[in-house]
Amino acid sequence: MVDLYKKTYGFEDLREIMAYLRRPGEGCPWDAAQTHASIRKNFIEEAYEVCEAIDQHDNSHLCEELGDVLLQVAFHTCIAEEEGAFTMEDVCTGICKKLIQRHPHVFGAHGKLDTPEETYAVWDAVKAQEKQQKSYTDAMNDVARSLPALMYAEKVQGRAKKSGFDWPAVSGAMDKVREEAAELQECLDRGTDISEELGDLLFAAVNVARMQSVDPEEALVRATRKFMDRFALVEQMAGEQLRTMSVEDMTALWEKAKEQTKRS
Repeated sequence: MVDLYKKTYGFEDLREIMAYLRRPGEGCPWDAAQTHASIRKNFIEEAYEVCEAIDQHDNSHLCEELGDVLLQVAFHTCIAEEEGAFTMEDVCTGICKKLIQRHPHVFGAHGKLDTPEETYAVWDAVKAQEKQQKSYTDAMNDVARSLPALMYAEKVQGRAKKSGFDWPAVSGAMDKVREEAAELQECLDRGTDISEELGDLLFAAVNVARMQSVDPEEALVRATRKFMDRFALVEQMAGEQLRTMSVEDMTALWEKAKEQTKRS
């Protein structure tokens, strides 16, 4: 059992604690019952909490959240070791070999590269070779479908761009947004299912964001937070009357909140 009174712990301590928690009859019943699938969402949640700490420029919070991500790595690897699938050494060996192989300009005979763009191109080429991607469709299929939808769309569009299949200017992408918006309106007018046309509109909007070097995920988060800030002002101005106000009255308060947030 790991020393419970150490001032500092290392990665091997984490592995030992995790293994003990999973030990039948001695550890924690909840930890012992988990599988890769049951804690899958935990990994996603912890990764996003790391992003939140980065956005907040909070190093203390970042340190804590990175520890939570490291726990997820140890947790999944512990389960795999019990199943005889792979070990932590396998995980470390795989990532170290990948880093070496994808940096031939550092560890190989590729020659020195001077810009991030050059190094990314080499990384991408080596990655495609490793994954035996023989077509642009192969590269698209390699994008993880478990990504958030906006990020998934952006990455697929980026792979398509490498083939030359892209708008020559953002004006073409904006025309597509208007076209998809019109088709969505037609569905609404007919009273038919809008899901496909709505998806097409979102995909077209992502194209505009990508061509303007705007992260669509971040843009939507900012828009959502802006909505929350303005709604908070509406609620503050309305007070207890908010629940009984008409939509017209709330809209009028919304316009006032909009002006206030613009000035600030």
